[in-house]
Amino acid sequence: MVNRYEELYRAFRWEVPARFNIARACCGRWAAERSRFALYWEDESGARAAYSFWDIQQRANRLSNALAALGVERGHRVALILPQRPETAIAYIAIFQMGAIALPLSHLFGPDALEYRMQHAEASVAIVEPTTLPSLWAIRDRLPQLRHVIGAGGARESGVHDWDALLARASRSFACLDTAADEPALIIYTSGTTGAPKGALQAQRAILGNLPGFVHSHDFFPQPGDMFWSPADWAWAGGLLDALLPSWYFGLPILGYRGRFDAERGYELLERYGVRNAFLFPTALKLMMKAVPEPRSRYQLDLRSVMSAGESVGASLIEWAREQLGVTINEMYGQTEINYVVGNCHAAGPVKPGSIGRAYPGHRVAIVDETGAERPRGELGEIAVHRADDPVFFLEYWKNPQATRDKFVGDWGVTGDQGRMDEDGYIWYQGRSDDVIKSAGYRIGPAEIESCLIRHPAVANAAVIGKPDEARGAIVKAFIVLQPGERASPELERSIQEHVRGRLAPYEYPREIEFIDALPMTTTGKVQRKELRKREEARAAGKASGVRG
Repeated sequence: MVNRYEELYRAFRWEVPARFNIARACCGRWAAERSRFALYWEDESGARAAYSFWDIQQRANRLSNALAALGVERGHRVALILPQRPETAIAYIAIFQMGAIALPLSHLFGPDALEYRMQHAEASVAIVEPTTLPSLWAIRDRLPQLRHVIGAGGARESGVHDWDALLARASRSFACLDTAADEPALIIYTSGTTGAPKGALQAQRAILGNLPGFVHSHDFFPQPGDMFWSPADWAWAGGLLDALLPSWYFGLPILGYRGRFDAERGYELLERYGVRNAFLFPTALKLMMKAVPEPRSRYQLDLRSVMSAGESVGASLIEWAREQLGVTINEMYGQTEINYVVGNCHAAGPVKPGSIGRAYPGHRVAIVDETGAERPRGELGEIAVHRADDPVFFLEYWKNPQATRDKFVGDWGVTGDQGRMDEDGYIWYQGRSDDVIKSAGYRIGPAEIESCLIRHPAVANAAVIGKPDEARGAIVKAFIVLQPGERASPELERSIQEHVRGRLAPYEYPREIEFIDALPMTTTGKVQRKELRKREEARAAGKASGVRG
């Protein structure tokens, strides 16, 4: 294989204009070509639709005018409490082009989660659908800043503006504002793994910072015939900045699906729409591998690239995808605040299974210590990204200057994630800084152990934490989800322990294993190790007080 990575990395230069607007770049400039498709959509009921960029732009113009008539001005926050549906994509374009700030909120959020974020961001307008209106209505009286609610898809309640009626009365002509590249466009709240969720304020230029990673993680996107799909929620950076907006930046269509992820339905969507490029979480890939181990025998697939992120992909998934999907999965790493900065590009160089890849062109990435000094190759430290001239960086945490300052050590944006960099520049993710296990003087990252565990034939999924231990400080404990048909037993436990002991360092094997039905996951498909640690802490507290758990 030709290794072009060094050449591509050295040759890259950022070209960020002083004036830039996401809506113009991702929709407006393509709208003149009325036959250029932007969105194919269906939902789990079977409803289907297709939209050109011209269709999207006309509706976005009407919505911009309607929002302006409701009092929305430059800098005002508009909440989108919507799943993947056409109105979601239209609303983003409308909000960006009028200089307002989009506040995407997951359609899975309950009333408490919505209340905190909407109060904190002081959203003046919210756009909902039938499934999300009840959660908003439960807290409507506690949101004094919220002046208007717009209901899409038939969401009706007294005091809710009907989407279709609102747009029908509005003009379809709207001039996109001339915005600075650094002007705020978007607030995405982090998952709150270290305290209350923080609102990462993103600039109009954010999409430009994501493009090198997107292009390379999809083996030089775009290519003729490319067509994108991801089940990732458009309320998160993964669905919005890693799927919807970069596809539209290049004037190519994306598939939207409103419904719960189902492995077999996923295969059907890939086949029916001729999807060539996909972003699939490791969890989704594992479900697909489990549901249909040999998809080529049932489906005619035309995949060209698959990117995955959120958790370690692992060698077994990569091998399966090569054999059964005909693609090499390009693992990617990033955060809401500093997205799409590290990953693989199979077309440009070898993929090392288990590694999250190398810095994508345009991003300077290193492993640093607490002072910001770079760690030697092979040593554990914090993954950090240098902010000089890099447009991918968020502007600040909304109304939280201290948290913004804490995100940086000098000019290094620190991620809170531990990793090692090998001699070739590949980074090996070792978990959140809070996840690092300190046992008998060793610093142990859980990701490598989890990847090894998943390669055991009886293991479907695994998570590793440090369990407090008087002698060692902590021991490695593994939570195991077994493959269908497998049963927990002392013999299987020993087999799994020996599997790890024979492949990793002696101090890394799990001294304790607990078999469970399912791992706690976030809405974005990440394992919540902190929930497993809380479970252990509760058990320890119960034992200390004489309560049996």
